[in-house]
Amino acid sequence: MSYDYESYTEPLAASSNMEFSDKSVRMGFIRKVYLILMAQLAVTFGMVAVFNLSTEVKLYFGHNPAYFYVALVGTIVCIIALSCCGNLRRRTPHNFIFLGLFTVFEGFVLGTAAATFTSYEILMAVGITLVVVLSLTIFAFQTKFDFTTCRMFVFVSIIVLFMFGLLAMIIRNEILSIVYSCIGALLFSFYLVFDTQMLVGGSHKYSISPEEYVFAALTLYLDVINIFMYILSIIGHSRS
Repeated sequence: MSYDYESYTEPLAASSNMEFSDKSVRMGFIRKVYLILMAQLAVTFGMVAVFNLSTEVKLYFGHNPAYFYVALVGTIVCIIALSCCGNLRRRTPHNFIFLGLFTVFEGFVLGTAAATFTSYEILMAVGITLVVVLSLTIFAFQTKFDFTTCRMFVFVSIIVLFMFGLLAMIIRNEILSIVYSCIGALLFSFYLVFDTQMLVGGSHKYSISPEEYVFAALTLYLDVINIFMYILSIIGHSRS
């Protein structure tokens, strides 16, 4: 009795090559997303630094609030376009143009908001955010628990957070605002782990397609920025 070893080794080799190719594509996708994310964060925090350190810029835009509302509307338009229009966010260079505009608009809005804080408070918030983001990213890569199965929790919690935010705006209570900021920071920390595992793919139940590198960078960017904003808000409320 003889065995045809070639008939066994060829499919095995093809399967191994395909698996290696998938891993290579995924690793290239992850590198691309994090490079885009780093560029976004550099632009955003660069604008925050300009608003915080330049008195002339702070005074000029403080006396011309129309720029803030234009940037806010631009942020909303860009994020809706990138989130809802799949063809737009997959088509180059249109996706990079909209992502770049969104980043500049968001940097302007964040810079205007951060102008009311001291340099020390902003640096403290940046440092805490950096530690939190790095720790959670490493955790998301290493943990065996699949957070991508918690999509319903993500959907429900963002609605609850939004309603809680409206309540905090209406009541205007210091303790309620601190509680809201703490919950927001915790939830977006969870979202960061969720979105990171969606990016990594592999054995996780759900993953983002490598074609969606702009959308993946956008979600991670929003997670990091919101963590920073909520931490900065906690620092500001503790000051007062």
